[in-house]
Amino acid sequence: MPVSRLTQSARNHASPSASRHASSRIRLDGWSISALIIALLSAMPIAAILVSALSGDFAAITHLARTVLGGYVINTLLMMVLAGALAAIVGTGCAWLVSAARFPGRRFFAWALVLPLAVPAYIAAYVYADLLDFIGPVQTAFRGVTGMGAGEYGFPQIRSLPGGAFVLGIVLYPYVYLLARTAFAAQSTSQFRAARSLGAPPSRAFWRVALPAARPAIAGGLALVLMEVLADFGVAQYFAIPTFSTGIFRSWLAMGDKQAALKLAGIMLVFVIALIVFESRTRAGRSDSKDGLSARARGPNDEPLIALTSLGKALAMLACAVPVLLGFAIPAAHLGGMAVTPAALSAAGDLWSYASGSLTLGLAASAVCLIAALLLTFAKKRSNSSIASGAIRVSTLGYALPGALLAVGLLAPLGVIDVGLSRFARDSFGYTGGLILTGTSAVLIYALCVRFLTVAFNTVDGGMSKIPPSLDAAARSLGAKPARVLARIYTPLLSPSLAAAAALVFIDTVRELPATLILRPFNLETLATRTYRLASDERLVEASIPALILLAAGLLPVLLLTRTGKH
Repeated sequence: MPVSRLTQSARNHASPSASRHASSRIRLDGWSISALIIALLSAMPIAAILVSALSGDFAAITHLARTVLGGYVINTLLMMVLAGALAAIVGTGCAWLVSAARFPGRRFFAWALVLPLAVPAYIAAYVYADLLDFIGPVQTAFRGVTGMGAGEYGFPQIRSLPGGAFVLGIVLYPYVYLLARTAFAAQSTSQFRAARSLGAPPSRAFWRVALPAARPAIAGGLALVLMEVLADFGVAQYFAIPTFSTGIFRSWLAMGDKQAALKLAGIMLVFVIALIVFESRTRAGRSDSKDGLSARARGPNDEPLIALTSLGKALAMLACAVPVLLGFAIPAAHLGGMAVTPAALSAAGDLWSYASGSLTLGLAASAVCLIAALLLTFAKKRSNSSIASGAIRVSTLGYALPGALLAVGLLAPLGVIDVGLSRFARDSFGYTGGLILTGTSAVLIYALCVRFLTVAFNTVDGGMSKIPPSLDAAARSLGAKPARVLARIYTPLLSPSLAAAAALVFIDTVRELPATLILRPFNLETLATRTYRLASDERLVEASIPALILLAAGLLPVLLLTRTGKH
């Protein structure tokens, strides 16, 4: 709990040692300065959006309020509610079945239920639109079987807000599933069995005992789902759903109204802050009870918490199989079928031209993120300064920022800096070109590093926490310099974490769409932008191979998550 200023002041006056401790907590050292610089660079887009939202002419936001702002707010909230509800129901239900019941295929579904995370939501949207449109195979087969013609039957429209929520919910539910499964596995069985021994049926014991204990974990997973829905651009754009992300993109690029885009980003930032607060509060809750034998401690042959009949086992298998089919198997199979057609293979002739763009961005962003993550990790380990702790928290907020918001927030201040830099180069060196930074890969790499630094830091920090401090102290006591300690102790021991962090940042960079679309140079094409452009032109067959590569790349973090869940 935070301490009030009055209480802290009284403590500092009451004890000289406390005063010395407080001064050491706010002192600046080299590590704190490094963390502070990274935090300032990471906070630039947030600060720019806040300044733009609270200053300047409000005519743009007044016009938006009279025209499209209400639709953006309502559509964004509805998408979050519908997709979040689907993800919560599917994720929690499947996690409970896998944790508490025994049925054929349970071990397979325990890890297979995570696979939909490998599918980018915008690719799933392309696949389901192709499958379920009027001329798609599903409706074509339905008309062939029933003999009905156009207008003689009703069919759900996939290119709609409920359709977009379905796509997002079915590929994002693993966030809830992973945390809920961990929470259910950590719970004691004694309370659940006690409720059953008192006559409570399994359903009531679940609602009154198991679910309340896992509620913080489920809420944490739901917060992650809502962040992803808020950040979505590809699904909303392809299904023509006006949301904040599409509104920012349209205002900035299509209409050239930078003030309107910044005002929309400021309103969107309020949603982001609310979700960050919600997620941080859920992490403070407890989601387990360990006063008895936990599900993790039980052997695979022990009696399950709920006994299923033959029909119940079949229904449990179906309940776990449907999300895997809808979220992963169907999109992967459909893309795979299209990828082997002559049209797809002929379109893959220039595959290297845009794959190389993804490779360059991914490697550059991974290298920068690793350096920044190492600096932040050592600042956390070496410095006792509260400045370092606060700087680390600010530096790792980027993952919660939607790509469109981050791009707009960076372009506003960089435009001002770029004008001054170009003027200085012209006056000092006779430079006659245009803007130096805007429209270059450097700005895009900067944005991607702000977005994905959290991934690198969490991975490297997790590896650092496993290194005993005694190793460092022993080496220093023998006269080893810091550089030698880093090279001979930390680098070998951190190499698995560094490799994992680099891989995760690389994959996230390759799959990122809105920030890349807004900030990329005109001559840069990536796998994500190529897939988006081809699918937007209804050329999904030609987009199938790059889309399949993006899906395959997403399997690595999914496998890492599955392995982490086992431990």
